[in-house]
Amino acid sequence: MQLLHILFSPHGRINRDDFQYAVLLILSVFITLLAGANAVGFRATIVLYPPLYWSLFVLSAKRYHDLGRSAGWLLLLVIPVIGPLWVFFTPAIRKGQQFENRFGPLPGREELDYFTVKNESNLAINDITRLNPTPVRRIVRPTTLEEISAALKESKGPVSIGGGHFSMGGQTSCADSLHIDMRSFNQILHFSPSEEWIRVQAGARWCDLQRFLDPHELSIRIMQSYANFTVGGALSVNCHGRYVGLGPIVLSVRAITILLADGRRVRTSPSENSELFYAAIGGYGAIGIIVEAELDLAHNERVMCMTEKLAVGDYLPFFQRNVRDNKQAVFHNADLYPPRYTRALAQTWVETDRPVTQTSRLMPLRSSFALERYGYWAISETPLGKWRREYVFDPLLFFRRKVHWRNYEAGYDVAELEPVSRARKTYVLQEYFVPVARFNDFVPRMAEILNRHNVNVLNVSVRHALPDPGTLLAWAREEVFAFVLYYKQGCDQPARDAVAKWTRELIECVLSAGGTYYLPYQPHATPEQFHCAYPRARELFALKRKLDPDFRFQNSLWTRYYMQTLEDVHDRRNDPIGISRDLQQPQAR
Repeated sequence: MQLLHILFSPHGRINRDDFQYAVLLILSVFITLLAGANAVGFRATIVLYPPLYWSLFVLSAKRYHDLGRSAGWLLLLVIPVIGPLWVFFTPAIRKGQQFENRFGPLPGREELDYFTVKNESNLAINDITRLNPTPVRRIVRPTTLEEISAALKESKGPVSIGGGHFSMGGQTSCADSLHIDMRSFNQILHFSPSEEWIRVQAGARWCDLQRFLDPHELSIRIMQSYANFTVGGALSVNCHGRYVGLGPIVLSVRAITILLADGRRVRTSPSENSELFYAAIGGYGAIGIIVEAELDLAHNERVMCMTEKLAVGDYLPFFQRNVRDNKQAVFHNADLYPPRYTRALAQTWVETDRPVTQTSRLMPLRSSFALERYGYWAISETPLGKWRREYVFDPLLFFRRKVHWRNYEAGYDVAELEPVSRARKTYVLQEYFVPVARFNDFVPRMAEILNRHNVNVLNVSVRHALPDPGTLLAWAREEVFAFVLYYKQGCDQPARDAVAKWTRELIECVLSAGGTYYLPYQPHATPEQFHCAYPRARELFALKRKLDPDFRFQNSLWTRYYMQTLEDVHDRRNDPIGISRDLQQPQAR
């Protein structure tokens, strides 16, 4: 927040620490004025007192906002003695709400809103990497289904759909589009604690659902490791987490409601309009807007972290023996240590009756992650940083056996990954899915490519997933291990070109192992690689041509691969049946 906004604007929130510092600043100015008044006279300084009193008022008002209260509580000042004491105690001492409230986002997290509006004449959106600024024609923030329908009906041209903007390659943006920001469309519509399911609007975030479910001792069945994502965004990419015995989120979805390009609202499920159900989940907004979702829930139990460091060659038998069929295991991942990728730290969270070591039931959203940010910087930028991570940081981090509530362990805050600046370098993710039997084949080949290109890898996290039940863009067509690659890259064009080169090499590597790659990241794959990795994409494209003939739902993913597919059959552009037939044919590689 800028200093002038902090001191003079009554809007928004301010946290306790910033409030204390600002008040100390104002008090120091008061003292200086009083001292100066003796030298130059009181009349010479009187003009400065009104803005200082106004600053004290707006600071106090914003502190009450941070507590979820209105500025009307400042009227307590008129009560002699007790009123001023109470007003002093509340803003200066009490901790604010650790989540977004009606007065605004958590203070200090405004920079984490990756959806950016520059000005009214130059609207632009971006994503978490800050690599994909995209000018758009108009932005709407609907709160009702009728507002979404009206925006579609009243607009012409392309439409892009966004939530938290955590996809990293423009999957939520399209130049000169109507951009629908779904985050205010976030109500809970129905909840059945006895049957353990919930229906929500697509803009709801996982962390909001966790706050709602936790008092009922319930938890989300499948979600990402980080809880800032919206439900609609998670469904659009068919996300997964670290859950044992599960996999893609489609396995926990009872039904979704889709708004099509022609304005029709369609309820879909595995047994009702199933073609649309399996096209929309993991379909990146290709056929319509996911507006509602019914999700299965699970019990919120206590889980204990069990760790074991082992050679990568020993990981597969370890996993099959200790994790895969362990009914007590809830979460699992294994971190491969760069740059050699020959050792792994396996972490398995199992159900337990032991008392929790973390008293908080939910992971609080925080405005500062100074220690975590320093750790990522040190690992990626300092000599022996990766060695210290393996032999110093991780041993200290896992020295004590942790016991958390499931909701706490499922609620990580993506802000901990945010660097101080993304101006010159940025953190990016990629992900590759490898059949379980090919684990030991893929790891050394991945290591060779990453090291040959000097990729600055912070971590490779391995998760497990059971097969997808039938989405058209399924990334788990059989039982797979997911390799989540977290790395740092430069933001200039040569750095981007270098990333594109080694990314295509990794995609070739995973395809040769019978696997695939994940689509929410930079669209570096060639069209041939895309269709080899997703052989049913042409079925999705044929359905899109039927449901969205004017190509209204657009983003960088479909601009690249859907339009390229149409261009490949441009000689038959006047033969829609032929185009549809070509779109449905698997492409040989």
